[in-house]
Amino acid sequence: METFIHGFLVCGGLIIAIGAQNAFVLKQGLLKNHILAVILTCFICDIVLISLGVLGLGSLISESREATVALGIVGALFLTVYGARAFRSAYLGNSSLEIQSQRQDNTSSAWKAVLATLAITLLNPHVYLDCFAIIGGIAGTLTPDQKILFLCGALCTSFLWFFSLGYGARLLIPLFKRPITWRILDFVIGSVMWLIAFGLAKYAYQLA
Repeated sequence: METFIHGFLVCGGLIIAIGAQNAFVLKQGLLKNHILAVILTCFICDIVLISLGVLGLGSLISESREATVALGIVGALFLTVYGARAFRSAYLGNSSLEIQSQRQDNTSSAWKAVLATLAITLLNPHVYLDCFAIIGGIAGTLTPDQKILFLCGALCTSFLWFFSLGYGARLLIPLFKRPITWRILDFVIGSVMWLIAFGLAKYAYQLA
């Protein structure tokens, strides 16, 4: 039980921190944009990545400097573009209109939501560092049986967090009926994206 709680807390400390993925899930929850598909995509990604990290297979990827640099560059470019879109939305103030159109016709494709979630998750090298270097490093000191318990605790955190964040966001919808609130959220999301993009670009430059 102690190992399970250890995995639960370690993963919780990493996953709950404000980041690109959490900001994305929060906004999709507010927009009610295929949130179940978004949450399940995040959770399935965590199942794969955390499992690889705990079982030691992730070290093969994390030890490749070329792969890490490439991920850093691609991730920085993607987050820069995504952040720019968030700033544009904050300037135009059109997010409140977006939620209205979703309620009326819900034309947004679930597949587009899934692909966007995969991009925001898998193009961020911080995800691999967290899962392979930190979680994998801690799990490397455990016995095979303890690793399974540690993995179960970590995945339990992921499941509870993403479902709470995605569906809990609906409680904030009355607040987001005001366009100014959407503008503030979009500005914060854009800032987070650009800060992470800057960190990734710096990280890739230092490795190169």
